[in-house]
Amino acid sequence: MLTKLDEATRNGHFNERFRIVRPQGDIRWVWVRGFPVRDAGGKIRRLVGTALEITAQKEAEEQVAANLALAKSAWAEAEALRKATLSLTEDLRMDFVMDALLRSLEELVPYTCARVLIPEGGPHVLTLGERSCPEAPKQSPRAPLTIVAEESSFLHRVLTEQKSFLIMDTKNQEGWQTFKGHKQFRSWLSVPLVSTGDYLGLLSIGHSDPNCFTEDHLRRARLLAIPAAAAIQNARLYETARIYGETLEKRLADLKQAEAALAQSEDSRRSSEEKFQRVFQSSPISFSITTVKEGKFIDVNAAFERRYGFSRAEVLGRTVHELRIWENPADREFMIAQLNKGGPVRNIMTRLRMKSGEIRVTAYSADRIQFEGQSCILAVSEDLLQVDPHKSN
Repeated sequence: MLTKLDEATRNGHFNERFRIVRPQGDIRWVWVRGFPVRDAGGKIRRLVGTALEITAQKEAEEQVAANLALAKSAWAEAEALRKATLSLTEDLRMDFVMDALLRSLEELVPYTCARVLIPEGGPHVLTLGERSCPEAPKQSPRAPLTIVAEESSFLHRVLTEQKSFLIMDTKNQEGWQTFKGHKQFRSWLSVPLVSTGDYLGLLSIGHSDPNCFTEDHLRRARLLAIPAAAAIQNARLYETARIYGETLEKRLADLKQAEAALAQSEDSRRSSEEKFQRVFQSSPISFSITTVKEGKFIDVNAAFERRYGFSRAEVLGRTVHELRIWENPADREFMIAQLNKGGPVRNIMTRLRMKSGEIRVTAYSADRIQFEGQSCILAVSEDLLQVDPHKSN
């Protein structure tokens, strides 16, 4: 300010904001403006000016700047979480989910190494996914890290308590050296992975330097763990559905052969109907024939009766809506829309209701047929996974 004041003695202009210390020791912001007073010859003789206290204004400006910084940080965090959630749903394969999760995590929490640890029954804990930063050069594939929980007092505690942990310096953590594959970390945090009330495992995040993680990092990891757990659960269901789907495809291929045989023996309608009924009734897979428009049951086989709990007499002439077979009627509408595009529907996953009220996740396949002069749907349904009706996704 002294330099600026010296310049003002030559150019006659002074307009600055700065802090002063008052005699009592408190600090104030002031806005000082000066104007030249010249003599008859135009030479500057003195400066005349005003000083205005602007402490409150400066504090308000600083608060606004701080709030803007917080808002920008919150927006960046929200955007990172949004991108993470989208990337976790782009592909249901487990290896893709793991890669998307651990790459998204890097944008929210800086780490040296992050892992997804999943209990695999008994004492074993499997590393489902792992990533290091910076990434190491590509090496030949190696077996995933497997840990025996009983051999690590610390890991056993984490799995038992199923809660979040934040360790500023692992040297001060009792039992840390028993944690296989994690001894080199000096900072560590973890969050549980929970989906629909089920504990799937934990997200383990480590850094080679101490005091690297904060409560804010822990909060971000918790937020990411929510869509991550759902994605892991969906990937498991997808794998189960794929296995069942392959089996069902084989059975459907057998059914196609049966249909082809029926198509070739159209010499008489009666013989064709007899053959169809024989295949239909003797199949161990649940079959049903319903009208396209109303969803009215025309026929079901014995496997259908066993699976759904309804007798044949209870369903014939009634509609799927009256019996509340579809938990979500929109799923049937989607299936009809797909059939209307031409071609069969294969292995769509839906939730169907049994007579008892139990909901089952079902692999559903269907095709349009003409039956007794009506446009109908020939459907095949088979269990994928038992679902608790009191839990909601």
